[in-house]
Amino acid sequence: MPKRLRIALLTERFGYQFGGAESYAVSLFRILSQRHEVTVFAREFDHDLPVRQHVVPIASWCPSWLRLWLFSRRCNQLTRTGFDIIHSHTNAGLANIQLMHVSPVRYRRFFNRTFVQKLLVWLRPVQLAYLWMESQAVKAAPGHVLIAVSPLISQQLKLAYGEDLEVEVVTPGAETVLADEGVRQRVRAELGWGPQDIGCLLVARNPLRKGLVAVLHAMLLLPENFCLAVVGAGAEAQEALAAQFPDLQDRVRLIPATPEVSPYYLSADVYVHPTLLDSFGMAPLEAMAHGLPVVLSSVAYCGFAQYVTHEQNAWVLSDPQDAAQIAVALRALGSDPDVRAGLIAQATKLVADFSWPAIAEHYEVLYAKSLAARNEST
Repeated sequence: MPKRLRIALLTERFGYQFGGAESYAVSLFRILSQRHEVTVFAREFDHDLPVRQHVVPIASWCPSWLRLWLFSRRCNQLTRTGFDIIHSHTNAGLANIQLMHVSPVRYRRFFNRTFVQKLLVWLRPVQLAYLWMESQAVKAAPGHVLIAVSPLISQQLKLAYGEDLEVEVVTPGAETVLADEGVRQRVRAELGWGPQDIGCLLVARNPLRKGLVAVLHAMLLLPENFCLAVVGAGAEAQEALAAQFPDLQDRVRLIPATPEVSPYYLSADVYVHPTLLDSFGMAPLEAMAHGLPVVLSSVAYCGFAQYVTHEQNAWVLSDPQDAAQIAVALRALGSDPDVRAGLIAQATKLVADFSWPAIAEHYEVLYAKSLAARNEST
């Protein structure tokens, strides 16, 4: 049994409804809070975990860069004493355990850019602020452990800050969810799906950035019994559907963001995720954990794709913007029982490699590494 630690978790929002990065924190600390004393510092909360919570209020009028800086500055003041581990999910500030969820700002602004594009970055104070905060987050220090959620983000960090940068990779996890026919039938009835309908699902906080428009174009190429549910849809998704795809309004259901996503996975037949940029992509993994065959973008667009093989445990799209390619995938997985069953069987084996308890234990090893390094430096 590891030593009981006093852990401070820094994350701007803490709850499943806020998105993939936030879900990562909640799922991880659902386990760690059973073994350690955890205090969460955040601006917003929506959870049921047995943790202490400290609201860090920041004025809503603040621009995002200033909000992040103020949040990190306040957290640094609040956690100077009384904690063994400072575990941060924000891309700024000082922490013992620093998790990087997204592509580094320095990579996005300078890698494969022209001289003029690079010069323009230095002329924009907002970009300089983000670059400075990120540089503080990745700066080496005794006991500082830098973590990327996928090999893709690890590679980008090294390209941005040098190959000698030490980066651990700790992916999100998943737990197998058993089928529940009662839930499936109830939710399908709520969505208006009949027995012959093939329910496709997309879960995203910002569906337009995860390929919704391409999926809607694909729906136009499929028979009318192919339906779509989009969980996490806001006003922009509603406007896009009404303005660009009026003929699909009877076949598409837009559901606002909710912490209760599992029933929608259980009700669907195929999960589709043609993202244009995902550092990892928790939703496809969660879909597999619910027994769904998955269509997703290739590794150039989605970090999780590095762990799958096309037509073995997932259907990988070489071009996530190609509606015809998406339509072929959805038709195959929705209509061909053999293809569908083969992918589900292999995906189930893959899910077993992504266990939240094992990931929590990995973090405890990194906590011990951080503590040992700090003790040696004193």
